[in-house]
Amino acid sequence: MNGMNTHPRVSATAFLIADPARAAMLMALADGRALPAGELAYAAGVTAQTASSHLAKLLDGGLLAVEKEGRHRYYRLADAQVATLLESLATVGAHAPVRRKPPGREARNLRFARCCYDHLAGQVGVAITERLTHAGLITAQADKRFAVTPAGKAWFGELGLDVAALKPGRHGIARQCLDWTERQHHLAGPLGVAFLTLLCERGWMRRTRASRAVQVTPRGWQDLRERLGLTPELLAADADDSND
Repeated sequence: MNGMNTHPRVSATAFLIADPARAAMLMALADGRALPAGELAYAAGVTAQTASSHLAKLLDGGLLAVEKEGRHRYYRLADAQVATLLESLATVGAHAPVRRKPPGREARNLRFARCCYDHLAGQVGVAITERLTHAGLITAQADKRFAVTPAGKAWFGELGLDVAALKPGRHGIARQCLDWTERQHHLAGPLGVAFLTLLCERGWMRRTRASRAVQVTPRGWQDLRERLGLTPELLAADADDSND
């Protein structure tokens, strides 16, 4: 009986993935990032209207989830099971490269490190957030929040940032903000704002007047290496992996 109930789900999932445009969209998301509809349309080689139709079907079929960040909508794989399924299917037959737009110089600078409103974003912002999480200094919570652990409060305190003195915002003291280039979350909220201000005051980061780009200083790289194990080489390796 269970097998009979499973067959419709299998055929429905197979039907969704069988379409070349939808398959291209899913593979563009296989690295775990979330992407906007325009980029998925480009990856699939279809118009925005056609992409919208395909995305609606993938959402209805449970293969995708959508996340809103301000006025923007970002799509990602629904769960790890979908990612595993795609990885298994990718081993069968020839591998087709994912179609992506080549970034210009200014776009590369903004992707590397920039101000997202008043907190740090880009590859550097995401990498720092990942290391803060892996070190157990912050933990991801429901409703797109970050919680600061006791160890995290002590770590930020050593840098001169009193977490307890921060006034919580609508999403608490720390928020997960979906990065529009990396399609992963970086640290936002009152803590994210205070942290970027502190990094600039300590000379780790330097804002760029002409744009929202942020530069990491030699002193910044030294301290990031000592405190979080983050180096330019590791960041470059992570970027290469995400582009494969």
